[in-house]
Amino acid sequence: MEGKVRVMGHPIHPILVPYPIGLLTTSVIFDIIYMITGSGGWAVISFWMIAAGVIGGLLAAVFGLIDWLAIPPGTRAKAVGLLHASTNSLMVALFAIGWLLRLGAPGEPGATAIVLSFVGVGLVSLGGYLGGELVFRMGVGVSEGANLDASDSLSRRPAGEDSTRGRRVE
Repeated sequence: MEGKVRVMGHPIHPILVPYPIGLLTTSVIFDIIYMITGSGGWAVISFWMIAAGVIGGLLAAVFGLIDWLAIPPGTRAKAVGLLHASTNSLMVALFAIGWLLRLGAPGEPGATAIVLSFVGVGLVSLGGYLGGELVFRMGVGVSEGANLDASDSLSRRPAGEDSTRGRRVE
């Protein structure tokens, strides 16, 4: 099943997701540099990266929702897509809350704001893994011949094998 919203033949959701992932992950790296050096400039950079990452994440979510609504119910892809969306929504929310906590003093984020970013990066990793399962394992959004019930990549079973029935899908 191909993505429902496309530009120049490519689905928009997978085009957009690298931006918030990169921005939010890099914001944590700048927070670490801030904690090591004590230089507030690094925290200010992190503040603006979080702002851009949250906006990008919200934009990517709109197109992800459109694609998710097109997945047939009762498939493994629908369930994994819901978990992917939930994980990433929580991640964006945590970064947004952390950003709001930094608003009064971007160069001096409190411990809570930084902890929220660290938890958010963990969720970015989980959400990215689940997105990879959808796209690379099941072909959601990119392949007309997608296997929406493919086994997970950790199962060591071929992607062409149906996860619920253990039979080969043609």
